[in-house]
Amino acid sequence: MNNSITQLIRFIHIQYVLAKHGLDEIVLDLQVLSPIQFLVYLNPWYWIRNRSISRGERLRLALIELGPIFVKFGQTLSTRRDLLPEDIADELALLQDKVPPFANAKAAVAKAYKVPFNTIFESFDETALASASIAQVHVARLCTGEDVIVKVLRPNVEKIIKRDIGLLYRFAGIAERYSIMARHLHVVDLVSEFENTTLAELDLNIEASNASALKRNFKGSDLLHVPEIYWPYVTSSVIVMEHIHGVPIGNVDELRALGVDMKVLAERGVEIFFTQVFRDCFFHADMHPGNIFVDVHNRKQPIYMAVDFGIMGALSPNDQHYLASNLLAFFKRDYRKVALLHLESGWVPADTRVEDFEAAVRSVCEPIFERPLKDISFGKLLLRLFQVGRKFHMEIQPQLLLLEKTLFHIEGLGRQLYPELDLWATAHPFLEKWMHKQVGIRANLRRLKESIPLWAKILPELPATLQQTLKSIQDEKKDRKENEEAVSRQKKVGLRRGLGAGFLIAGGVGLGLLNGIDLFNATEAAWGMIGLAILLLVTSW
Repeated sequence: MNNSITQLIRFIHIQYVLAKHGLDEIVLDLQVLSPIQFLVYLNPWYWIRNRSISRGERLRLALIELGPIFVKFGQTLSTRRDLLPEDIADELALLQDKVPPFANAKAAVAKAYKVPFNTIFESFDETALASASIAQVHVARLCTGEDVIVKVLRPNVEKIIKRDIGLLYRFAGIAERYSIMARHLHVVDLVSEFENTTLAELDLNIEASNASALKRNFKGSDLLHVPEIYWPYVTSSVIVMEHIHGVPIGNVDELRALGVDMKVLAERGVEIFFTQVFRDCFFHADMHPGNIFVDVHNRKQPIYMAVDFGIMGALSPNDQHYLASNLLAFFKRDYRKVALLHLESGWVPADTRVEDFEAAVRSVCEPIFERPLKDISFGKLLLRLFQVGRKFHMEIQPQLLLLEKTLFHIEGLGRQLYPELDLWATAHPFLEKWMHKQVGIRANLRRLKESIPLWAKILPELPATLQQTLKSIQDEKKDRKENEEAVSRQKKVGLRRGLGAGFLIAGGVGLGLLNGIDLFNATEAAWGMIGLAILLLVTSW
């Protein structure tokens, strides 16, 4: 009951915020609510609101006021450019991971460890370095002398998230029931996707393991530095990691003033992305400028430094094949191959006409290729592909959506650093190298090498397996032969009985016709029956 009252109060507050920002107009525009559209005039803010503010901006401001979970949902929603109107997607992309910090983080950290605070930390800055919707970070120093960053979850964040997600499901269900646009956008599925992603971020053990895996992938590399994780101090609600020092990549003027080679910096960002995708099949899926810093000690070869590993993407070999083959086919304008790849990969239904899909892809992509290759956006290309695919009932996989979102970030960042960045020239070698690894003698040898452990396990067992298989075949043949003989005997018995019965009936009827007497009473008929019975016995024998 208390939970219901809490939800009701929260619901009323949400309605208040929506009305305040003019989103009641959007709700009342639903056809089913047309009889009560006059209620919009009863909203006090209707008469004083700024008419020059777009619907996307009003939505963004409302989400900020509703709190961290709604901000997080808006950020997630902004990545679904394949579904959202462009004006709304652009506004939601402006949402920042900055919300008011919570107080007494030191107590929250101490509670997670259940040991005296000063046995772990020599110092702890209680002023948050940054604050996001789920957690915030603080600068600290371990008793062992290392300068670290401590990331701690907000108190009761899981309870708050589940409460607000429940309301989001209700809103989404109502919207899909009464709005064609909402059904087209699959808003319930969007909420479900958001729920899965957000709940996964509540276990900081997962984020720490993601960071360790990414660091291992780039071990010895001068492209990307990943902070060291101090595992003895990691819990589900606290992470302790190396405190990195670099210039935020969004500070373009500062980077230029320091003499950083911006062309190399932009190209390295693209190289890092494609290395993660095509070499490791594991990529940082939240690479917006707030999560990237630059080590400028070597200004001619600057090193990227990444933080926040809560959202990572993983690609299967099928995903890799889909991505590389389609991008190569796109840039060769081989739209038929694009259509065939979609069918072969099972991304679109098997009954899709290749010619129809090819024509749809061509109509969308040809205008893009009217521009120079260096000006073509990979992210927009993938977006157009997803939009075309949806019309043909293509179910877009979550990992590909994460990839498309990350590609948008990388492209935007790269061209902000160096406007003349030729993304295709940087990416093409990775695609060609990946395709070369998938075909030819070397690829077959590599697959053979990968299968050696499996054959090493199978070969010693092969003689026994063959013997068992042969015995099974022999037993099956024996059983089949016995069954065939039994069936043959039954057929013969049946045939003899059938012939005898036929003779009996035919004889009886014949006697009746010849003698003109009652078959069941006449003596002659009885003698005839006896004679036919003897004939039946002889024939059967």
